[in-house]
Amino acid sequence: MFLLLPFDSLVVNLLGISITVLFTLLLVFIIVPAIFGVSFGIRKVYMKTLLKIFQWATLRIERGAKEKNHPLYKPYVNGIIAKEPTSLEEEIKELRRSGSGKALDTPEFELSDIFYFCRKGIETIMDDEVTKRFSAEELESWNLLSRTNYNFQYISLRLTVLWGLGVLIRYCFLLPLRIALAFTGVSLLVTGTTVLGYLPAGRCKEFLSKHVHLMCYRICVRALTAIITYHHRENRPRNGGICVANHTSPIDVIILASDGYYAMVGQIHGGLMGVIQRAMVKACPHVWFERSEVKDRHLVAKRLTEHVQDKSKLPILIFPEGTCINNTSVMMFKKGSFEIGATVYPVAIKYDPQFGDAFWNSSKYGMVTYLLRMMTSWAIVCSVWYLPPMTRQPEEDAVQFANRVKSAIARQGGLVDLLWDGGLKREKVKDTFKEEQQKLYSKMIVGNHEDRSRS
Repeated sequence: MFLLLPFDSLVVNLLGISITVLFTLLLVFIIVPAIFGVSFGIRKVYMKTLLKIFQWATLRIERGAKEKNHPLYKPYVNGIIAKEPTSLEEEIKELRRSGSGKALDTPEFELSDIFYFCRKGIETIMDDEVTKRFSAEELESWNLLSRTNYNFQYISLRLTVLWGLGVLIRYCFLLPLRIALAFTGVSLLVTGTTVLGYLPAGRCKEFLSKHVHLMCYRICVRALTAIITYHHRENRPRNGGICVANHTSPIDVIILASDGYYAMVGQIHGGLMGVIQRAMVKACPHVWFERSEVKDRHLVAKRLTEHVQDKSKLPILIFPEGTCINNTSVMMFKKGSFEIGATVYPVAIKYDPQFGDAFWNSSKYGMVTYLLRMMTSWAIVCSVWYLPPMTRQPEEDAVQFANRVKSAIARQGGLVDLLWDGGLKREKVKDTFKEEQQKLYSKMIVGNHEDRSRS
């Protein structure tokens, strides 16, 4: 037993040296650069290396599939039914002409009109624009993550060994490193904002608070190996305004807050999130609501209005969709944040799914599971565009203003602009949508009848 003591001592010493070296490298190459907002370019080299590996793996899969006569993976498409943008009246007119040869001049109801609504219903079921926005798309090329291409089959020993090596790197090296960085970032955020809460209000506290927030968010960005490209930084949100962006993931907050200083808006939570919220509000005027207050639209609007009217306060960061979309489209913006008359700073965020899918399907995965998936991905790569500020025009109502901002974000990010409410993710279609179609058809029939009676 005593003969093993020198060996045990050697193992302990080697372990201690390894941990010391690891934390030294962590401090020198990640934490310190994050504090000063600089980068050594290691992540970009890492990304380029991954791209070359992915290209080789894709070519090997294509060659192996041809050799074994396996069907190649078909890329994701936005829809399976080709539809031209036409109105209800035009489509029914065409249906009547092809069926009975009659035009739409007659105001009476025709039995053939039923077929139009049956066809539209079947098309909607087959090509549901809403449901497919809440599921992660498979990639055309494989990125060595088993969850990104479920059609992957065994091709060769080398490819399988490469995939296994990737699993070891992601779970045994990157995951512990990222967890350590995330813990460091969150701990510094809670500690730093709590200490700042004891300082008197003034420029010194505001300066320190800004840099503590930026430092901690930048460390958290590195915990995800996030590679972010910011465009048009001259349009970054300013005090007294509202920053609105499309919403793909909870990490959208980290992506934006690592490049700017924002006041957050949200519901008060318990647990670890509650601890973070209570610490943050001591150093910065964030807007947190109790669960009972969130449902009171007038109270929410009042609190937001009071915040933006004070031009010394930070811009509010809001995601008007109210839920996460899979980064292929932008869905309906809630009008609340567009009613208060503040300057709106639109931001478009577009993720590159080659390195990891950032979409959070909250109906399928909890927050812990989602973060584990993020931290075991290769990286999070995205582009952020700051658009010119927009204000509500005199002739616009809040809904029209929200749609104009949404269209600008979708156009810049290369996303599909949809009118559907993201709340359909968990709720049934509102009766107002059904009534709208009924009113259009009724107006088409009754309107023509009234026109004929006047003549």
